[in-house]
Amino acid sequence: MKPLVIGVTGGVGAGKSACLKYIEQKYYCLVIYADPEAAKLRKRGEVCYDALVDLLGAEVLGEDSEIDPARMARKIYEDPSVRSSVNAILHPAVNERIRGIIDRERAAAKLDFVFVEAALLIENGYEQIVDELWYIHTDVDIRRRRLKESRGYSDERIDEILAGQLSEEEYRAHCAVVIDNGDDMIETKKQIDRVLGEHIGGTKRTAK
Repeated sequence: MKPLVIGVTGGVGAGKSACLKYIEQKYYCLVIYADPEAAKLRKRGEVCYDALVDLLGAEVLGEDSEIDPARMARKIYEDPSVRSSVNAILHPAVNERIRGIIDRERAAAKLDFVFVEAALLIENGYEQIVDELWYIHTDVDIRRRRLKESRGYSDERIDEILAGQLSEEEYRAHCAVVIDNGDDMIETKKQIDRVLGEHIGGTKRTAK
């Protein structure tokens, strides 16, 4: 049977990674993370390398001639208009890479689930790629606290990030499943188990 493909989205600080870590440990699945795929596509010889160097200049290269993430981030920070150009190069390539992985796993038909985690699933049209979208919801006050504790962000930085993300209503309008991930991870796990249990009807295999 082909795996069910589930896209997981939610605002920064919602705890998507914690939810997916639990899923990876318990379920027979593959989790595809968009950020590491994007990092691979920035490597020398990969499809995005030349275009990014042409756009950002050779000053973003490290001594090994690879694109240095910190230097690239600095260029984007110095000129926010560059971000859209970088995204126009990376996002289509990442989407194509992830599509290829999904197609491979659907053809193999060995897994129960394939999960895709990316910040812009809805904005990048993943409704047309995955079978179902999940929204990991967390109250904004909890998200703010997590971002301060885990990343050391200031209130101003958090305000800036939140302003650029989808609204609660937009997330809920596009997602078939909402997982409420507050401070009680035990309750979050129960929600995940309930939804995935319904999908596989008690035939779950053990994790790899």
